Amino acid sequence: KADNTLFVKKFNKDTMYVQIYVDDIVFGSTNLSLCKEFAKTMQGEFEMSMMGEVTFFLGLQIKQMSDGIFISQSKYCNELLKKFGMEWCKEATTLVSNSCNLDLDEKGIAVDNSKYRGIIGSLLYLTASRPDIMFVVCLCARFKANPKESHTKVVKRILKYLRGTMNVGLWYPKGVSLSLIGYLDSDYVGCRVDRKSTSGTCHLLGSALVSWHSKKQACVALSTAEAEYIATGSCCAQIL
Repeated sequence: KADNTLFVKKFNKDTMYVQIYVDDIVFGSTNLSLCKEFAKTMQGEFEMSMMGEVTFFLGLQIKQMSDGIFISQSKYCNELLKKFGMEWCKEATTLVSNSCNLDLDEKGIAVDNSKYRGIIGSLLYLTASRPDIMFVVCLCARFKANPKESHTKVVKRILKYLRGTMNVGLWYPKGVSLSLIGYLDSDYVGCRVDRKSTSGTCHLLGSALVSWHSKKQACVALSTAEAEYIATGSCCAQIL
């Protein structure tokens, strides 16, 4: 209520949704006349152009089909690889090796931290449609203050993985139930630097993934049960 970005209008049996991000607006309704009325009102008040059916919004590619909606960032992903000179790199089938345990690597070779931060920032934006890279990207982000060569190798492997999975995205099927289900997990003292655990949660509305995160816990859990309780708390808070 402090800073609304989603507005809902109910008129008789019809509903209209308006989503605003700065000066970009997406809107839809169960009644086409409500959409036309809204567009006319907004264009009368502000100088703006109508782009028609949404196909691209804030870097997200949106493909609407008869049986559902597919959201991806393949164009952004391709530009990201070009930006960091990885468009022709060898593909990796996994994000990270099982033997990889990142730490501060104080004796390691230092690298350009501005480039490392640039890659991490770009990858964090990509997590808007790619929950599969969320954990590893957030793990690498912990070392952006003083990155070493070992951290760069892991980040480059993420880019190699993206090279072979550019068209992966989120599928929202039509006509599914609207039951809200949350899943959670946590490791135990997984961070080798401060021995804090990491919580991971995801939430599905029916079979549509609507929310996910991977975050290091604020305190050091003294047992696996405590680590799971902390993760459960954040999962329940997101559901509410």
